[in-house]
Amino acid sequence: MRLPEHGRREVSGELQKAMMDKDIVKVRKDLKKLLQSQPLAVLSTQGRGQPYASLVAFASSRDLKRLYFATHRSTRKYANILEDSRVAMLADNRSNTVSDFRWATAATATGRAVEVEAREINEASKLFLTKHPNLERFIQSPGCALCEIRVHTYFVVTRFQSVVEVPIAL
Repeated sequence: MRLPEHGRREVSGELQKAMMDKDIVKVRKDLKKLLQSQPLAVLSTQGRGQPYASLVAFASSRDLKRLYFATHRSTRKYANILEDSRVAMLADNRSNTVSDFRWATAATATGRAVEVEAREINEASKLFLTKHPNLERFIQSPGCALCEIRVHTYFVVTRFQSVVEVPIAL
């Protein structure tokens, strides 16, 4: 908290923490709204030392700890995940206009991607299909893998350069 020189006072550590906690609660609420409102995101993987980006349909868990996407097991992204499970996923609400520099929000989730385990497939499929009912035949096809990103951290960018790091405890 910054005050003018004539009115400058120290903000206690306890007050600073309360202000930061309040900000994080708001950022988490805005992040949840962003992830729920956007149907597509960009998934970044890497394989053989080369980054690779893919547009994917996704859904998020209510607690923000998991992001789900579906892909065919024959894709480059799936092969890359098997080679190196570290991924990043970017979701944003841009409109591709000049106003985006001021008003767009982007969130990058970092974590590890794995295929959803058999014991969790029904719940994960239900969550994914609630957002993407048109992909039911795709995720039920034999070669399709429903994957989850176990999110470690979100980086939320607003006003073009304001970045807030939101760690996620698994």
